[in-house]
Amino acid sequence: MGNSELSTAVNITWSSINFKTILQWQPVPTNYVYTVKISGINSNWEKACVHTKETECDVTDKLEKVKDTYTAHIVSEMLSGTEKFEEPPYAISPKFTPYNQTTIGKPGIQTYELTDSKLKVLVEDPLTPYRFPNKTFKSIREIFKNDLEYTLYYWKDLSTGKKEATTKSNQFEISIDKGENYCFYVQATILSRRENRKSQESNMNCTRHWEDGPAAYATEVFIIIAAAAIVILITIIGLSVALYKCKKTKAAKEKETMPLNDV
Repeated sequence: MGNSELSTAVNITWSSINFKTILQWQPVPTNYVYTVKISGINSNWEKACVHTKETECDVTDKLEKVKDTYTAHIVSEMLSGTEKFEEPPYAISPKFTPYNQTTIGKPGIQTYELTDSKLKVLVEDPLTPYRFPNKTFKSIREIFKNDLEYTLYYWKDLSTGKKEATTKSNQFEISIDKGENYCFYVQATILSRRENRKSQESNMNCTRHWEDGPAAYATEVFIIIAAAAIVILITIIGLSVALYKCKKTKAAKEKETMPLNDV
């Protein structure tokens, strides 16, 4: 088979979340292999996943200049018998700019606290695969800086009236109605983006208001457990009495049906 007869990749897509980026394509190769080449506007061509039979390639480490715009060539090659002067065919990917296009994953809720009339929430930034010189991972905050904003969506428990608050930091402190429980979640926004601006939603959390403090809550839990124990005890006694009566009735019937001894 000559190079001109090799299949080239189709359906090329970039799958990226928090800057971890996988290049994917089709079809699965039969008697040939793929090599991925990547270049940015401001960077030279680099190879990744050389002579692979897979249809995806982790290219994260080639895209660390996140504001650059990259293009990939997916080259189809024969492992042997290829004439060196003949350039192997390749397919060209769509352009990809990590800063604008990576999906932002779920923010974390590091802590939250409910006081008399305040709800305080501390947001945890998602981490990226990129590292500082000391080997710690960079968060999305280190990359987006002031371009990152968080929105807190909150509502009274069992209510549908949703409110929101925004911050450029990782902390929220909002006024709430005293004595009420609230549910909430957080979402990040990349302000400079026109598309794909919102992150995935964080897990939802709901507060528990202790009107008389943790001791009252502990007492409430104790009462619930005690009540459950009493119900179980009554059930056991009831079953025991029923079983006793059932046995007694059965014995009486057997006695009635027993034949009289001969005199």
